[in-house]
Amino acid sequence: MTPPDGTTEVPVSAKRTELLDAAWRLFYRDGYHAAGIDTVLAEAGVAKMTLYKHFPSKEELIAAVLERRSKELEVMFETAVADAGRSATKRLLAIFVMMGAWFRMKDFNGCAFIKAVAEYPDPKSKPHQVAAAHKTMLLTRLRALAEALPARNPETLAQALMFLGEGAIVTAHMYERPEAAEEAAEAAKVLVAAAAK
Repeated sequence: MTPPDGTTEVPVSAKRTELLDAAWRLFYRDGYHAAGIDTVLAEAGVAKMTLYKHFPSKEELIAAVLERRSKELEVMFETAVADAGRSATKRLLAIFVMMGAWFRMKDFNGCAFIKAVAEYPDPKSKPHQVAAAHKTMLLTRLRALAEALPARNPETLAQALMFLGEGAIVTAHMYERPEAAEEAAEAAKVLVAAAAK
């Protein structure tokens, strides 16, 4: 649709997407508190009124960014599991294969969800809640994969693999060691073997 002044009207959904794209880049690179709303607006090229039409507060914008990222990672995880084939062990270890590719990306800057909890420590805050929900989702996925193994306690194994994955993320980020994914995968194999005994 073209307004009377001859300009091209940008659909509301497109503006929301531009906001989320810009906010993700800035929040992930600079941090949630460090990246101000004015900076996000300038990066997205939208007016403040457009921002508040979609997101009543900065915390709501952060939560929306994290929710979208969580969905993207869930799809990546499911793809990695599917690509691993039919072996229950390989499917369970697929998360570490995914991590290896992620750690080697040019813009890898640690875990956006860990950072969200660090910057929003109050469990009642929306960013904290979305981050916790994301980690719970991953744990649920790991538990379902662990249940396909001959493991005595799939819940305990899933928790251990989750701890291992979180440690790999922090190690890769803090020390710039992408090979932490492969090292974690080797440790995960030991845990899987031990869980079957």
